[in-house]
Amino acid sequence: MIIVDAALRRRAEERRPIRVGMVGAGYMGRGLVRHITTSVPGMRVAAISNRNPDNAERAYREAGLKPVLAGSRDAISAAVAAGRPVVTEDAFALIEAEGIDCLVDVTGAVEFGARITVAAIERGLPVVTMNAELDCTVGPLLAHRARAAGVVLTGADGDQPAVQANLLRFVRSLGVTPLVAGNVKGFQDEYRTPTTQQPFADRWGQNVHMITSFTDGTKVSFEQAIVANAFGFTVPKRGMYGRDHTGHVDQLVEMYDVDELRELGGIVDYVVGAKPAPGVYVLGTHDDPAQHTYLELYKLGRGPLYSFYTPYHLCHFEVPHTVVRAVDFGDAALTPPAGPRVDVVATAKRDLPAGTVLDGIGGYDTFGVAESHAVTRADDLLPMGISEGCVLRHAVAKDTVLGYGDVILPPDRLVDVLRAEQDKLFAA
Repeated sequence: MIIVDAALRRRAEERRPIRVGMVGAGYMGRGLVRHITTSVPGMRVAAISNRNPDNAERAYREAGLKPVLAGSRDAISAAVAAGRPVVTEDAFALIEAEGIDCLVDVTGAVEFGARITVAAIERGLPVVTMNAELDCTVGPLLAHRARAAGVVLTGADGDQPAVQANLLRFVRSLGVTPLVAGNVKGFQDEYRTPTTQQPFADRWGQNVHMITSFTDGTKVSFEQAIVANAFGFTVPKRGMYGRDHTGHVDQLVEMYDVDELRELGGIVDYVVGAKPAPGVYVLGTHDDPAQHTYLELYKLGRGPLYSFYTPYHLCHFEVPHTVVRAVDFGDAALTPPAGPRVDVVATAKRDLPAGTVLDGIGGYDTFGVAESHAVTRADDLLPMGISEGCVLRHAVAKDTVLGYGDVILPPDRLVDVLRAEQDKLFAA
């Protein structure tokens, strides 16, 4: 990881910066543009696509840049070649333009994210995705397509899944076998809605549906499913353990059954209220008894579980690391190597009448719960990333986990095609 700063410095000295194309210019996107522009020599945000170009212009303006507006592939290519920051409404023209070295998806939209990711893979562009919602839903298939095309598709450093991935790789390098990959949350209430979360969203200038997905448990479920899929882990039960724990994460070594963890081959989990927050943790064992004394000497305890943690995740500040890893080293921070192990399934947040058009992630109707892929397939459960726009065939009670048989899917969606292809490619 540390070598990325040297790679960027070398690019800056040689005046050949990595040219980033970004899709989405919301809260995180604006922070990323400002960070790259002011603090990351050797990289520049060459082009931004957003359905509202004013937001893309705002992102550049807040970073001290004055962009030009372009509507075609050739116009975008010309601006990139001239070193002028460029804004466009057409994400697919940006992907087709010459001179873009890497695409960053900051949309959080499942269907649109699927379309731009497929287009970028077909174009041969490395993709850094901050779209956990898409990654959890069809990430294994998209990663398979990316490998076949010889390009990198990766989650983003700074988001908790990739922070866990970096920690897991570090722990494995020590000879430790990771058995728990965990996420630290400060609060969770499955029944939160955009109404309850609007004041917080307004305070921070963020999308209220995204904020609601953080508080109702959907986001942490997506994040932990992504980690499970990348490292071959599973969930110990539907929804994970999700304990309330106000102490330090080091104390968690006493809360797991090591034999169960070994039998499951490793699990993902989360805790609410633990310190340090908002960080991540990995618990693992070392199979060499001779090393146990050393680990105790180094203040990691007597085992059999040893605790490792990162006390923060810095979201957009770390994304440039991922871009360099993908472009210069062909290294993915986080990507599933095979089929899915864990899904996130849609669960009724309230009693829902027949005919309800489900409002999707961070809404009033449903929240997402992590479930093993085997159970999801066996019970034909409805993935949360598929749920938006589905129409209920009949009434369902609060806390019911929805299945495909409960809904009518919207027509002509790529994500449904991709999900079916993923199910066919990877056996349950």
